Amino acid sequence: MGETQPALIVVTGRPGSGKTSLAHALARAVRCPAICRDAIKEGFLNTLGQAGNLDDAVSRHAYETFFDVVKFLLSHRITLVAEAAFQHKLWAPKLEPLRAIARIRIILCEVDPRLAGSRRLQRLAADPKRALFHDERSLQAALDSGDALVDSYDPPHLDLPTLSVDTSNEYQPALDAIVSFALA
Repeated sequence: MGETQPALIVVTGRPGSGKTSLAHALARAVRCPAICRDAIKEGFLNTLGQAGNLDDAVSRHAYETFFDVVKFLLSHRITLVAEAAFQHKLWAPKLEPLRAIARIRIILCEVDPRLAGSRRLQRLAADPKRALFHDERSLQAALDSGDALVDSYDPPHLDLPTLSVDTSNEYQPALDAIVSFALA
């Protein structure tokens, strides 16, 4: 086999920005796996039988496992979509070393913070058990008060090709353009 690097297509954005939906649509279009940090966290909590125990150790374990899985697949030359609310300070040190084994593209889902908060509340209302896996307790109060909690997202700002996608309604740009960017 040749030495072609796999693509690491990072889909990120604030909670409620539509990143998981876009990640799955993109993975179907590209025909590759989607690795989602929240799904790893939920699987870990299911294994422990401790849904609702959302302490720092659980988050740290999900974070480390997420990157272990991503690195494992990339090292085996598997193109993939990696989805999480990548905060620059925490996630950049894990993304940077992956440049050596993958062509990285970042897709940043952008939406008004209040719309993102509203989506999170709708998601919680549609799936109340979600609260066992994701700490949304202070979300309603933050939305009601206009608190900065709703707007506290610092996306990765790395020297990597990055595409901003408005997810307010339909994807802007459209999915076919996102796929072209991801595979460039």
